[in-house]
Amino acid sequence: MKSVIDDKKLDIDFDLDFDLERDGNRKPVIDDEKLDIDFDLGFDLERDGNGLTLERLSISSSESDKSEHRPSGSVHETEIAAIGEPLGTLGSKSIQRCPTRASSVRSRRASVIPRSERRGFLGSLTLVPEIHYPPDYPSSTKWGLVCIIALATAAAPLGSTVVYPALPVLAKEFHASETTTNLSVALYLISMSIFPLWWSSFSEEFGRRTIYLISFTLFVIFSILSAVSTNITMLIIFRLAAGGASASAHSTGAGSIADLFEVYERGRAMSIFYLGPLLGPLIAPVIGGVVTQELSWRATMWFLAIYGVIIVLLILFFLPETLARRTPEPRTPATQNEDLERMRTMDSAKEKTKRFTKSLRRFLVDPLKVILYLRYPPVFITVMISAIAFGTLYIVNIGIQQKFSRPPYNYNQLILGLLYVPSGIGYFTGSIFGGRWIDNIMAREARKANRYDEKGKLIYLPEDRLRENAWVAVTVYPLALLMFGWTLRYGVHFIVPCIALYIFGVASMLIFAAATTMLTEFVRKRSSAGVAVNNFVRNLLSCICAIVAAPWINAIDVGWVFTIICVFCLICSYFGIWILLRNSNRWRKTMDEKLNK
Repeated sequence: MKSVIDDKKLDIDFDLDFDLERDGNRKPVIDDEKLDIDFDLGFDLERDGNGLTLERLSISSSESDKSEHRPSGSVHETEIAAIGEPLGTLGSKSIQRCPTRASSVRSRRASVIPRSERRGFLGSLTLVPEIHYPPDYPSSTKWGLVCIIALATAAAPLGSTVVYPALPVLAKEFHASETTTNLSVALYLISMSIFPLWWSSFSEEFGRRTIYLISFTLFVIFSILSAVSTNITMLIIFRLAAGGASASAHSTGAGSIADLFEVYERGRAMSIFYLGPLLGPLIAPVIGGVVTQELSWRATMWFLAIYGVIIVLLILFFLPETLARRTPEPRTPATQNEDLERMRTMDSAKEKTKRFTKSLRRFLVDPLKVILYLRYPPVFITVMISAIAFGTLYIVNIGIQQKFSRPPYNYNQLILGLLYVPSGIGYFTGSIFGGRWIDNIMAREARKANRYDEKGKLIYLPEDRLRENAWVAVTVYPLALLMFGWTLRYGVHFIVPCIALYIFGVASMLIFAAATTMLTEFVRKRSSAGVAVNNFVRNLLSCICAIVAAPWINAIDVGWVFTIICVFCLICSYFGIWILLRNSNRWRKTMDEKLNK
């Protein structure tokens, strides 16, 4: 009996989980061993007594036969069957193997969710469709979404520093002291550290898109109210509220990055994402100086409101929901009957009170529990390494303002604003090559340790991101601060401290990107919570640094200030990385066990 299909071609694109073995009858057998294979077939089938014959077959596989040796430099393998090869003999014939990249080579088609079923506030308006598995978005789409998130993340630091050049004007107009006007900046930073704890929790519950839209709408409203403030108290209150609203993107944005990218490519994405909070404080003083000089301090608040409107529109039309869909637990008839019986016998007033109290605790108190993640050593050490580096940024900002505005430099406000650019260029440089470097190091360490799962995919560990890149970064950025401090102390030509600022920007970006990515991986089920803790600590530390920097520099001069900072950063960072790498495996297992309970 013979069945021939030789003049019709089949194009098939599908994902299968199976394993092929050759038995005595030369038939394909499905074994309980699993193999994840992406197929793209164009072939002719001819069935005869010898079984199935494939005229053309190309298979892109994520796992080779377990009896074969794994190539040392690849995550996946490509198997190419010879033309006319009987399917039943694939296991015994010589197969050509071509190393490929990780799952980025998989030609999986994105499963688009119908417009009527899209989640998030006004989700049906998005021009970019929501899909079931966000990493399946085309690369160009994912990077476009990252840019939108980075722009949203820049709003909070823009608001914190755009008012710097206007502080003397504020003090004069409202007849307030310098200390009082500085509170508008300090309290803004504190709100940036505290409010993301709630935004993070809400985003895990209600989705990323809804939180973005609500928070940035509030940011626009509070910025407008700040612009029309009639006294310093009103200004401080609405500035505090605006800072808390815009800070949602810091923790929620990191969660979105974790939603969109697989682990092996997340470092580069996080580097681009981090450009937002780092470039914001650098360009804001320039904008603030020009706007305040040409218009008034109120124009800086209107600038923030307009920026917020742009972000709302970008999110409304281009940012779909990315949070993974939850699978509802099935309710058995027995459970439903118990619920009905309970409602029949329970007093409705008590039930409503109980639900209200539970909801109140859930939305007001429970978000504070993310601070408890600091009790885990991997999270605490990673946060402290990042927060110390971030805090020094604000001391650098104060140093630029104080020293370059005095002899021998005597620069005006516009030039002072431009002096923030070198470190910004450094951040950009670090984000371009640093993220890819971190991802490559992580993959290299996994291959070196021969960590593969049952499907042949590399097993990545968060601490693998801290290797030579971390040692170089925590050595270079403190030394760059030392160079910056002493060149200012002796009035060296401005190019030299600017070079130090550029080096500081490159090295510190390596720390920020690695630490933020690690936190999303240490706390995998609540990726935004780990970043919320990081924001909480680093912004509190930044607030302290912004307050103490000026009197500290006035007391012992800029050279000795940055000498102390250099030594402190070197000691803390070296010790933190050493002890984390030494104990990471044990600490992480303990942490995973407790978080999974």
